[in-house]
Amino acid sequence: MATTSDFKNGLCIEHNGELYTIVEFQHVKPGKGPAFVRTKLKNLKTGKVLPNTYTAGVKINVQRVERRPYQYLYNDGNLYHFMNSQTFEQTFFDKDLISAPDFLKEGQQVEVLFHTETETPLSCDMPAYVELKITYTEPGERGNTATNTLKDATVETGAIVKVPLFINEGEIIKVDTRSGVYSERVKG
Repeated sequence: MATTSDFKNGLCIEHNGELYTIVEFQHVKPGKGPAFVRTKLKNLKTGKVLPNTYTAGVKINVQRVERRPYQYLYNDGNLYHFMNSQTFEQTFFDKDLISAPDFLKEGQQVEVLFHTETETPLSCDMPAYVELKITYTEPGERGNTATNTLKDATVETGAIVKVPLFINEGEIIKVDTRSGVYSERVKG
């Protein structure tokens, strides 16, 4: 058991029977009354962030979580098959566990967050940016860089991304997996 003095960003705790990580915290010592700790907790299953206040010195249940490297192999329906990069053991995860399944391509490296006590996967985190090849888009227009107009482009994973007018089919672009937005063109 730990206390509120052990709080740090990223610490995984059990709160109301579920796993949360501490996003931010602040020790407050008012002039009147007992000290307390104001926190923002992120639910590891749903991703929701909620504020919570703890009295200073209260006992909390710290949980151990571990990030493990995996490589994406293929999917069939809602099951995505992965291989552990260290043990070469194959396993599969549900689509809901993956942060951006639309941008997963074969061979992609990801990190899976595991609860070490129960050995259950909590989330599958993609890299912040992935490079994808455009398989279809309307022909680009030269010199059309002044306006901020966007067009649809289909990438090799089948996802549709909004790109600037000057981007052509066959080019490789960098996509932000957190928002699904075009970031930049990759120079070949």
